[in-house]
Amino acid sequence: MRRSAAEALALLRLARTEGIGPVAFQRLLERHGTGAAALAAVPALPARGGVPYRPAPESAVAREMEAVDAMGGRFLFLCDEDYPALLALLHDAPPALAVVGDPALLAVPQVAVVGARNASALGRRMAEELAEALAAAGLAVTSGMARGIDGAAHRGALRAGATVAVIPGGLDVPYPPEHLELQGLVAERGAVVAEAPLGTAPIARHFPRRNRIIAGLSLGTVVVEAAHRSGTLMTARLALEAGREVFAVPGSPLDPRCAGSNDLLRQGAHLVERAEDVLENLPDAPRAAPPFRPARSPAQGARPAPEPGSLPADTLQLLDLIGPTPVVVDELLRRCHLSPAAVQAILLDLELEGRIEALPGNRVVRSGLR
Repeated sequence: MRRSAAEALALLRLARTEGIGPVAFQRLLERHGTGAAALAAVPALPARGGVPYRPAPESAVAREMEAVDAMGGRFLFLCDEDYPALLALLHDAPPALAVVGDPALLAVPQVAVVGARNASALGRRMAEELAEALAAAGLAVTSGMARGIDGAAHRGALRAGATVAVIPGGLDVPYPPEHLELQGLVAERGAVVAEAPLGTAPIARHFPRRNRIIAGLSLGTVVVEAAHRSGTLMTARLALEAGREVFAVPGSPLDPRCAGSNDLLRQGAHLVERAEDVLENLPDAPRAAPPFRPARSPAQGARPAPEPGSLPADTLQLLDLIGPTPVVVDELLRRCHLSPAAVQAILLDLELEGRIEALPGNRVVRSGLR
């Protein structure tokens, strides 16, 4: 069922509020039931480092929604029925995605084809032919619209089927500028996806966020040329962390553009010389968890903070390590033997309950004990 315009606006304002990341977005909806109720609770959240939370301005967010609608696009929220199920499995799944093109395409089985920006002519040809064959087999080919391998993958897929482009900036900021026409073609015959607000010009910190979406949408990631310490290898690592398949095209050991992809093969990635190498090793779409949805109705109100004795064991373990003296989160990670994702989620819950306070320098302290 389509949500009301007021609720959609509240959800986007919550997603655009500074300091409210993907995990906080989920926790607030779990606690308060609707976007409107969660947004109303934001000003009462414990201040981070002495700076209070302020909801994103209604007028600015309303203008963004109107502009996306004028582009023929729409927003998908993490609590929507048609939010991509595989992407929703990530612990830091984007709260809101702006999509121009066909949003239903995000539910089609996808394979990512990514690689070097300064790709060789042979690398670009391989990516284009591989993407064309994968699209002809009924898969949507997903990539990042960058120069080199990404652009070649989008072009190849468009010749035979559908492609999804995940861009690092806003929907209205073509990246790179010379791909303006290509981005338009993908919007017409596939889908262009952005997490960043309209008007956002890509900067370095946006690319890892884009890469996690590419990996999260896809059943597997195919690497065609990647140097050591490249963003492409980050995408492959994120795919592995999400439990997805990783594939790599072998390259010359004399070409530094292939050093990272050849390393992936040494580490156990599937070797790819033709599309069949991907198709034969790609799993069926796993049984994904349903999209995140709040468990309570607004009438049930906010969840009271549990008494210390009723807290889960992992939460109690972490809380016992936090005292009146500020402690760096990295120190907690060393001492508690929990995963970084679990620690961040628990710390957020404790902060929302007012038990701890976040301080500058990635430090936390028990509330009311200093």
